[in-house]
Amino acid sequence: MIDVVTDLTEDAFLGGQLLLRQKRSGHRAGHDAILLAAATEARAGDRVVDLGAGVGTAGLALARRVAGVDLCLVEIDPELAGLARANAAANAIAAEVIVLDVTADAQAFAAHGLMPDSADCVLMNPPFNDSTRHRGSPDQARHTAHVATGETLNAWVHAARRILRSNGVLTLIWRADGIADVLAALSRGFGSVSILPVHGEAGRPAIRVLVRAVKSGRAPLRLLPGLMLNNESRVPKKEVRNILEGRAVLPLAEP
Repeated sequence: MIDVVTDLTEDAFLGGQLLLRQKRSGHRAGHDAILLAAATEARAGDRVVDLGAGVGTAGLALARRVAGVDLCLVEIDPELAGLARANAAANAIAAEVIVLDVTADAQAFAAHGLMPDSADCVLMNPPFNDSTRHRGSPDQARHTAHVATGETLNAWVHAARRILRSNGVLTLIWRADGIADVLAALSRGFGSVSILPVHGEAGRPAIRVLVRAVKSGRAPLRLLPGLMLNNESRVPKKEVRNILEGRAVLPLAEP
């Protein structure tokens, strides 16, 4: 549904369990955010921080699945943060919304109540298009949401590491061809890494990786069987529909 007055749309996620208003132009939430939520393990009472939350899609989807999490949505764009706040209220989900640059220093995080060693779980969908290979959108909000600099991933992982408790869990989504960069960023302070490749079509290379890492973890790296989004007829597979509609989770979210 499009609101012609404010140029917003109201879109259904999780099979209609989550209704979100977002801008019709610029960055729009999609499958990546829902897959990220479905890959994130959390329990009632956990302090969960969604870095770069946009209109709140991933964090709110997680909170819809796991009742009772202490959710914080962090977003640099005040307009998107306002939509995230309104979306949380409209869906009756308790969430703190903070306007903050994820790359800010520890003092800025602390000023907003995000202290070191305070979160049980961080999830994030950082900008991941390589600026040297992808032409950025002229829409500034869309450009900010999609295009990474050489330091983007390291800065976001550093922020997650700072606010996570020991043995806290980071879950992120990234380009599949950038997995080496992900592993390099996680080598400082994280271990027990699990990787789930995501393929768009059968017989094609992975397009995304979902990654789970534990702060101070020591278990060996695990490479899980890939998730195939579509079958040979390019129709979404039943298991994927179940995930996108909130009826199932991904292996990374299973205890």
